[in-house]
Amino acid sequence: MTAHTAGPAAGDGILRRQRIRESAARTYARSFPIVPVRANGMTVEGADGRRYLDCLSGAGTLALGHSHPVVLEAIRRTLDSGAPLHLLDLATAEKDDFTTALFESLPREFAEQGRVHFCGPAGTDAVEAALKLMQTATGRRSALAFTGAYHGMTAGALAVTGNVGVKSPLPSGGEVARLPYPYAYRCPFGLGEQGAQLGATYVERLLDDPSGGVLPPAAMILEAVQGEGGVVPAPDGWLREMRRITAERGIPLIVDEVQTGVGRTGAMWAVEHSGVLPDAMVLSKAIGGSLPLAVVLYRAEYDGWLPGAHTGTFRGNTLAMAAGAATLRYVAANGLVERAALVGARMAARLRELGDRLPVIGDVRGRGLMLGVELVDPGGEPDACGAHPADPQLAVRVRAACLQRGLIVELGGRHDAVLRLLPPLTITDEQAEAVLDRLADAIEAAAGEGAALAAPVPRSVTNGGAGREVMV
Repeated sequence: MTAHTAGPAAGDGILRRQRIRESAARTYARSFPIVPVRANGMTVEGADGRRYLDCLSGAGTLALGHSHPVVLEAIRRTLDSGAPLHLLDLATAEKDDFTTALFESLPREFAEQGRVHFCGPAGTDAVEAALKLMQTATGRRSALAFTGAYHGMTAGALAVTGNVGVKSPLPSGGEVARLPYPYAYRCPFGLGEQGAQLGATYVERLLDDPSGGVLPPAAMILEAVQGEGGVVPAPDGWLREMRRITAERGIPLIVDEVQTGVGRTGAMWAVEHSGVLPDAMVLSKAIGGSLPLAVVLYRAEYDGWLPGAHTGTFRGNTLAMAAGAATLRYVAANGLVERAALVGARMAARLRELGDRLPVIGDVRGRGLMLGVELVDPGGEPDACGAHPADPQLAVRVRAACLQRGLIVELGGRHDAVLRLLPPLTITDEQAEAVLDRLADAIEAAAGEGAALAAPVPRSVTNGGAGREVMV
């Protein structure tokens, strides 16, 4: 029996064997106990025949959704051509075409002075490469990174990541000075939107303080929109301040565009909203057209590596380069960047309207089709900015209720209480409405379930309806 013909019983067996065979570190499989057998566009079909709208999109990898015709055609054409599928870092026509498409998508000034390095096929390796590049160029070792940051799970990338939960059992991957990221809803200074300017002032004075304890860094690394950190967009003015502060002090600025790139935020690259030109950009996820690919782009003046300074066996993924070039050109030619901005604004507006009548929605934020809904306990004591405590238990219930209603959404944020929406850029108006309808229904149901669980009930009463599947 093939995977495509697997039925409900076969799906149950696959899930059971996964639990037995795979490591305890698996993540998405715990949140979504389904066995996908087909996927097209935004729709995923499970082995049990149920269909889901996918707002996870491979954690932002699937800019065009599942199995888009232009991606499939690029893969088939490459396979049929007889091109070598793996050639380390040798030059190929497919690599040349990909780098051409990539450089055409960049801000002109950056592209004119740019260099690209192909890394191992994951964003975390590209982060490692960017840090090593700047350490080589500057002769320094430390880095500046931000609260809430996520840059990957290898040693150097983990060192600049903010999540204490994944860092605490492990040795440090390097010396890092942690700086406050602007997060208006839960401002570290208790000032809301005004905290961004105070944070910029703090960074500048800290770097200039001879007793501040911060050694001259090899680089500053940041995300223009923090994804895993809770879908927190940095104000454009703050980003421009970080660029000014680093440029004036000779500190290379690395922008991690692994999740924000290829139109996700309503600009081809998230830095374009602010007009900032970084010294390096880290790219992965969507640039491979759904296949593994990661690169570092950087200004030519930093190209001081010796041959072999950062290598890896799987740097020459021909199929990913073909799929990636096709994706980049399709996004640009079909106005999907502008489409992401338009649809994302509509979805955010409706989510805010939903928040007006559902007090468990504390904040709605994001940019383009990178949206976050922070869930809170409205009965809890608000902080200095008026934000109520995060409610991760409610978020888990909402995620499960979404799955029951045929909607895949994942959680993130400081307390895993942020619903993260990353639909493909090809989402239709009808699909956007369906996502919002199902999400609203799930939040209302989960909030009501929580209230019912909190209320005292006689021992003889059971909640027979809770957890019932809704077929879609």
